Amino acid sequence: MIDEFPALDPSAVDEAVRKAAAVEIMPRFRQLAEHEVDQKSGPHDLVTVADRLAEEHLTASLTRLLPGSVVVGEEAVHADPDVYGALRADAPVWIVDPVDGTRQFVGGEPEFCTLVALALRGEILASWTFAPALEEMSTAVRGQGAYVNGRRIHSGSPVPGAALRVATAHPLYTSEEDRRGLARLDVPGVAARPCGSAGLEYLKVARGEMDALAFTWPSAWDHAAGLLLVTEAGGAHSTVEGVPFRVDRDNALPFAVGRDEATAIRIRDLLRGA
Repeated sequence: MIDEFPALDPSAVDEAVRKAAAVEIMPRFRQLAEHEVDQKSGPHDLVTVADRLAEEHLTASLTRLLPGSVVVGEEAVHADPDVYGALRADAPVWIVDPVDGTRQFVGGEPEFCTLVALALRGEILASWTFAPALEEMSTAVRGQGAYVNGRRIHSGSPVPGAALRVATAHPLYTSEEDRRGLARLDVPGVAARPCGSAGLEYLKVARGEMDALAFTWPSAWDHAAGLLLVTEAGGAHSTVEGVPFRVDRDNALPFAVGRDEATAIRIRDLLRGA
């Protein structure tokens, strides 16, 4: 479907993502002043000047690369929730998380990334996951595979008999009801831990370094890029209703992501108490 945009060069998007990180994010890494960090919904929901300026930078560069497209970015939606409705419209949409893992970024840890995905009528067509401090660019184009720094990756399947390694929604960002649902993963054969940057957790599944993910929130900017990356690497995902997660609808939560279909189904069934 990305062929519908013949003038769009994926390598130009790659360059735009790298430039936004180089100009707006990395100069502030481990250099943030106190006034450059703010809270949104609470003390664990942080935003920095780097988040805001990187999203502004990407909004300008990405819409220039694809005229007629729009941007649904985390910070824009925070300012105006109606922006999220563009995911259900007919224009191509860039889904942007300028700094995924802001808590890690503020703490001076390198495990954060910039997430960009291109979607059309709910279908994710391409994605870019850039971890600038780790010097890793992960990309996927629908039907063309998943890559890290230009090298194709495959998720594979878990080792038979080994406990499934699962990253779950972090307790800092979950409700009591969410935690009760995630507690269903506390069974023999599953080794669960809280997730860090969602984008980098998706990358670990795509690489086969983690077996599964279990998430309780729907924000498209956290999931769009990673879902395509995992799918193109050979993985699968499912909501508790038994259908794939989509960015253009209300999804039944939580949902599971696995490095293969059997793993995704196993975690999904545990989450819904089956």
